[in-house]
Amino acid sequence: MNKEKAKKRIEDLKKTINHYRYLYHVCDREEISSDALDSLKKELFDLENKFPDLITPDSPTQRVEGKVLEEFEKTEHYKEMLSFQDAFSREDMYDFEKRMKRILPAESKLDYFCELKVDGLAVELVYEDDVFVSGSTRGDGRIGEDVTQNLKTIEAIPLRLRSPGSFSKEEKALSADPEWKKEKKSIVVHGEVFISKKEFLRLNKEREKEGLPLYANPRNIAAGSIRQLDSRIAANRNLSFLAYNLAADKKQSETITPFGVKTHKEKHSLLRALGFKTVDKEEYCQDLSEVFRFYEKIEKEREKYTYQIDGIAVFVNNNELFESLGVAGKSPRGGIAYKFPLEERTTVVRDVHFQVGRTGAITPVAILDPVSLGGVTVSRATLHNEDEIKRLGVKKGDTVIVGRAGDVIPRIMKVLKELRKGKEKNIVFPQECPLCKGKILRPEGEAKWYCRKEDCRGKRRQQLSYFVSKKGFDIDGLGEQIIDQLLEEELISDPADLFDLHEGDLMPLERFADLSAKNLITAIQDSKRIPLSKFLQALSVPYVGEGVARDISRTFNDLNGIMKAKLEELESIPDIGPVTAKNIYYFFQDKKNQELIEKLKSAGVVIEKEKTMAKLAGKTFVITGSLQKLTREEAKEKISSLGGKASSSVSRNTDYLVAGENAGSKFEEARSLGVKVISEKEFLSIINEKDTKSN
Repeated sequence: MNKEKAKKRIEDLKKTINHYRYLYHVCDREEISSDALDSLKKELFDLENKFPDLITPDSPTQRVEGKVLEEFEKTEHYKEMLSFQDAFSREDMYDFEKRMKRILPAESKLDYFCELKVDGLAVELVYEDDVFVSGSTRGDGRIGEDVTQNLKTIEAIPLRLRSPGSFSKEEKALSADPEWKKEKKSIVVHGEVFISKKEFLRLNKEREKEGLPLYANPRNIAAGSIRQLDSRIAANRNLSFLAYNLAADKKQSETITPFGVKTHKEKHSLLRALGFKTVDKEEYCQDLSEVFRFYEKIEKEREKYTYQIDGIAVFVNNNELFESLGVAGKSPRGGIAYKFPLEERTTVVRDVHFQVGRTGAITPVAILDPVSLGGVTVSRATLHNEDEIKRLGVKKGDTVIVGRAGDVIPRIMKVLKELRKGKEKNIVFPQECPLCKGKILRPEGEAKWYCRKEDCRGKRRQQLSYFVSKKGFDIDGLGEQIIDQLLEEELISDPADLFDLHEGDLMPLERFADLSAKNLITAIQDSKRIPLSKFLQALSVPYVGEGVARDISRTFNDLNGIMKAKLEELESIPDIGPVTAKNIYYFFQDKKNQELIEKLKSAGVVIEKEKTMAKLAGKTFVITGSLQKLTREEAKEKISSLGGKASSSVSRNTDYLVAGENAGSKFEEARSLGVKVISEKEFLSIINEKDTKSN
């Protein structure tokens, strides 16, 4: 066979193999045997071996066994991967809906799309010109690990998207946007990597025969397999994949409805048309009563599914409403994970320890007889605070019911008081810091007690541990034991002292040799450049987690602006409440904190401004009435090109209402909500000014 004929045969083989892959993995139809399919793959493999320059990245032969990696590279997600808040009861779901209704205009119609919530590993897939080019783990939502090589081993992930020419009539009608039907597309898909229950049992049987410890649960295997540096391990574990979100059209990153699909239900249909498998059970629900019926039905039949599920995912079905609701922390306001009841076990409380956190918060932790929950052995459960101890009426020696769902920290659900023997002991909350014996106090309106001693050793240890963690400066190799040694030898007293350490300071310490000392000093010095949001987290500002830090950073964009901000400025930032705003304000008013920041800067720490897509990033506009200088579409495109968001509905999250001639009811809605109303002239002034600043 000459090269020209081989090329044609290779293309035909790839198309045929992909067609049968789609039928099997998406449509659950096996129209030819696995032996016959393997025969086609073998022919393709032989031809590609003979003509290696005809091998393409999307070939079915490229699924397995690339070279063993030394480490995973970090990669920034094109669109942030959010994680849902959990709900465990109808009351939680009603609260979820109430929160949305407080934000949305009164006439907004809320309906829902529900699907099985698979207990697996969330990943992002990126396709360029229809070909799978990269895949990554969720990580912290913004930065994940590049696991492309391992994801390519999963047959359920298409290496090439289905072309419009192979779509059915119904599939072609899915989108209102004709652009998506073109051959070249650039999209982001989110989904779940999982391992079936059957495969989980098979692997554990093999390990049992070899005398190895059994795997705890399917989710751990899926996550562990994808994070193996050797792709052959992932290839041998028969992993699968389910897509749950068409996250973005990369060519139109600010588009609320990628490819023109208007509902989450349509997203699922489009995902299947493109060649992805979605969950076995999904349902459109007009209201919460229908959501509850779907939930109860799935809970009864959950064992029949071939993969592990821990509840249902509930989305606001209308994509535009979903986007307009925005994000709170790391979670979308328009979606929630309605989890099955906590898995529960009984055990005995043997003791209670009081931990001192990085902000000085004192948290009681119950020490339990070890018990298996969801395939994981636990020996501790949080008691949260003094009020929770009183509410439960828990004592040392009590038999208790402990609950855990997914990755939620185990907690005590109930005390079985009828099993008491009379020897149980009351839990006495400390009157002073359990570590430094300093004064503790409980701020008005809060449930926790705090150690107020500035040089509390326990608080300093936690602050330093958090400072060097992945959420802060991400200094590799600097764990709690080394921090303890550094504090014990009085080599450091605050985070800034870390940057003045030298190899000679570490050499006398236990477990340090020439190389390890050099590596740690290098890691410390290499961490000096840090984004503003991570710097804020590293400082352990009370109530400032990742989401709040990012919101503040995007609002002020430099540290000086934050340090000089007035209390009312902080309170005006969306999603930051008055308590959080006060904590931020008083933290930066504190002279000791100001001195620490200056000391860090003097040590060479460089705080980088947050990267924003454009000058209007984070701003939401609504246009009503007729514009004279621009069409409505041109205005929306201009907003999007400058990083802003153009919405069709007014809410409390709207920054500007652009009012043209014959403005409609949205004008009154904006005024009633206190949204700033601007004329077309003012709007043009804003975008032109921003344009000038951008150039």
